[in-house]
Amino acid sequence: MHNFKELKIWQKGIQLAVDLYKHSESFPDTEKFGLTSQMRRCAVSIPSNIAEGCGRKTDKDLSKFLAHSLGSQYELETQLIISKEIQILDNESFESLTSELNEIQKMTRTLIKKFSNV
Repeated sequence: MHNFKELKIWQKGIQLAVDLYKHSESFPDTEKFGLTSQMRRCAVSIPSNIAEGCGRKTDKDLSKFLAHSLGSQYELETQLIISKEIQILDNESFESLTSELNEIQKMTRTLIKKFSNV
């Protein structure tokens, strides 16, 4: 078992979720139960899956939950692109969130390789 609170990847996931919540506050009310809700759930899922994996008994289990987190990361990236394309997310916010997300994706892929080879 790993202490998830000490992991940089978990900390960055928390920060991404907080930033996404702040950026999505200005989304139209018509998206409250659509894209806004879906994006927020994905953002919360990223560090949540990391934390859950850290609570499992084996590194192989951790790798599985990291893979779930990575899936949520790709899902969120798609939703960010859609939000930009339909112009509810400005370019600066898109670039900032995408940059954070891409860093987390790289870290996640590295950890998946590390823990699936154990």
